Amino acid sequence: MKKNSFLPAAKGMVLAAFLSLNTFTYAQKTAEAPAISEKTLNSILEKNRTYYTQGKVADYIPELGKMDAKAIAFSVVDKNGKVYNTGDVSKKFTMQSISKIIALMIAVTERGEANVFDKMGYFGSDKPFNHFSNLETTGKPLNPMMNAGAILTTSLISGDGDKPFLKVLDMVRFITKNPTIEYSKSVYESEKATGHRNRGMFYLMKNNGLISGNEDQLDNYFRQCSIELTAEDLAKIGYFFANQCVRFDGDTTYKNAEIAKLIESQMLTAGMYEFSGEYSRTVGLPSKSGVGGGITVSVPGKMGIGVFSPSLDQHGNSLAGYHMILDMVKQFGLSIF
Repeated sequence: MKKNSFLPAAKGMVLAAFLSLNTFTYAQKTAEAPAISEKTLNSILEKNRTYYTQGKVADYIPELGKMDAKAIAFSVVDKNGKVYNTGDVSKKFTMQSISKIIALMIAVTERGEANVFDKMGYFGSDKPFNHFSNLETTGKPLNPMMNAGAILTTSLISGDGDKPFLKVLDMVRFITKNPTIEYSKSVYESEKATGHRNRGMFYLMKNNGLISGNEDQLDNYFRQCSIELTAEDLAKIGYFFANQCVRFDGDTTYKNAEIAKLIESQMLTAGMYEFSGEYSRTVGLPSKSGVGGGITVSVPGKMGIGVFSPSLDQHGNSLAGYHMILDMVKQFGLSIF
């Protein structure tokens, strides 16, 4: 009897010790975990500020070449929708390719995923964002994040004239809760005047039967790329897709877990162009860059991050922006892997 009565007591003591140890370990981890604050973000920003000297502002679109290479901003929207900003957070810049994720959301919402991806692939790429890829062979764009796929995506949004563009603009305004957002007419005109490569892609896809409309559809793409916003707006966009298309203030109008998964998966596999594979290894988060110097980042189920620095690396991604994100991920353990 004594032997048997000892066993439950011994087991209880072991369980109590195990729970005590785990509680201590958890408390240690909690105590060591850094807290998000504007001071922390500013420290990361200042550490990486000088990376702009190693890159170059995009000038293949003349208006973009006028950006101040020294400008830099860092914004985070945490799980509770609280916004943290540091740097040149009032500085506006154009979305460029970041607009592609908004257009994809709208096109898939209207037509369904199967219809959209019947015309393009889910593939990643080892080629630059403006590469023709396999348009001239299979006739279909690799994915909706490269220019060809994005031009096709915008052409799939319903409406005549500039209505598809206005849908993209209105969605950006909704997600950011910023009705003042507009597009830069000077950047739009500059893109339109120099966008011959994009025009070539447009007509190749038209020749292949993927596009049936006229150049109004291409103009809508140029306009959506010219939408101006701030790093804070990008952080709110990142938050939106990280949280099943729920807005940072809790608005569930567009809540859709499947579309959020689709957008995040495309961001992870192709959002940083031919750097996407290495970026997935180092950062490990769904992200989308634009040659205007912005990057939006989704931390699934948690937060949104927005960075801005117009000096780009050879892949067309913000140099200082990438390093700020990398430091943030390391400091807070944010990688999904």
